[in-house]
Amino acid sequence: MVLVVCLVALVVIASFLGLVSFRNGRRSCNSKDKGKLPLPPGSMGWPYIGETLQLYSQEPNLFFTSKQTRYGEIFKTHILGYPSVMLASPEAARFVLVTQAHLFKPTYPKSKERLIGPSALFFHQGGYHSRLRKHVQSSLSPEVIQSKVNEVEAILLSTLDSWDGSRVINTFQEMKKFSFEVGILAVFGNLENHYREELKKNYCLVDRGYNCFPWNIPGSRYRKALLARRDLDRIIGEIISERKEKRFNEKNLLGCLLDSSDGKGEILTDAQIADNIIGVLFAAQDTTASVMTWVIKYLHDNPKLLEAVKAEQEAILRSNCEGFQPLSWSQTRAMPITHRVVKETLRMATIISFTYREAVADVEYKGYLIPKGWKVLPLFRNIHHSPDYFADPDNFDPTRFEVSPKPYTFMPFGNGVHCCPGNELAKLEILTLIHHLVTKFRWEVVGSQNGTQYSPFPVPQDGLPARFWKLSP
Repeated sequence: MVLVVCLVALVVIASFLGLVSFRNGRRSCNSKDKGKLPLPPGSMGWPYIGETLQLYSQEPNLFFTSKQTRYGEIFKTHILGYPSVMLASPEAARFVLVTQAHLFKPTYPKSKERLIGPSALFFHQGGYHSRLRKHVQSSLSPEVIQSKVNEVEAILLSTLDSWDGSRVINTFQEMKKFSFEVGILAVFGNLENHYREELKKNYCLVDRGYNCFPWNIPGSRYRKALLARRDLDRIIGEIISERKEKRFNEKNLLGCLLDSSDGKGEILTDAQIADNIIGVLFAAQDTTASVMTWVIKYLHDNPKLLEAVKAEQEAILRSNCEGFQPLSWSQTRAMPITHRVVKETLRMATIISFTYREAVADVEYKGYLIPKGWKVLPLFRNIHHSPDYFADPDNFDPTRFEVSPKPYTFMPFGNGVHCCPGNELAKLEILTLIHHLVTKFRWEVVGSQNGTQYSPFPVPQDGLPARFWKLSP
């Protein structure tokens, strides 16, 4: 019943959004009659709704893979109200994200933009984007991140303390709690508990409504999310006022944004700062939590690999006086087996299956026309799972990363000017988790060990229910 309601909702969305774009798409389809370049091969589906139902009536990755098998590495479709071009080759990803990135702007549904905030970094390009990205990168640089290793470790140990025993936990939800606390640390540094709890409560409401149908009516999840987003502005505004008054000089995201200037003396408004703080929290939480959940599953499913990782981490533990000394940044850099496990998890799971761009002008690519206004989606997952670049791609095999992959065949954090600026923090979270998990716990997955669900990022079925037990000292 829920699936039927969702599909009907998607039809309604696509019908309204797609009227103009479908007509534009049809006009473009006649372009070769006017002596212009042809559109890529593919199907535009039904009038107005395109192929939205086909996309959401099956696992999304199957939809894209079947299209690539039929039409090749560049094909057109019409989904969620927009004519779109899908690209499934490293060369195409490089073209869109790097060499000709100025021809493609980031694009997101307006309903999601309202919840995050229109001034957030990843909705923009050009001068404003460059200015913001510089400040975000400076707050998440390796030099800053390595000073936070002990704090990240302390947050993780606090999370793990609640796992021991026979109760079943939802691994994904636990990982979300951990990544959210690390996000708060990266954004605000030390934060008073009452602010932390208010942020957590309202952020959870926004998170719940983010992927819901955008009914702005009383009682709907989306409406509750909008109200919570307004409260987040108020809370962050209060924190900003306190930091300005106390003149804190901290190397966290808020400190960098408060110190920002465009060279003409203009500083960011409180609303712009709030949008970018919420944007970073959104970008950091679910994606990192998804990866960590998959790591736990893949280690569970590969006992020999788990033993190899455990041996590597126990050697580090012994060098730290059996854990009485904290993990260090240099030690996280010296985990070759574990690093390969993380990379293979990022490839196999491909949390970001594709990215959305929009052509800002008519673009020619490999003899085809990509019309202005069309959505353009580089398909990271298709590239990561192509046998042309990774032998036996559906097999979990970290040894493949003993040799560096070819350029633009492995893009877990995207590429170009819009690649994830927080990848070093995410890696630190994952490596710290693995170190303490394999040296201090054993675990078993409960129920079905197969299946993937999307929320919207891929996670193991039901969030990977599992039991964890502390090992004897």
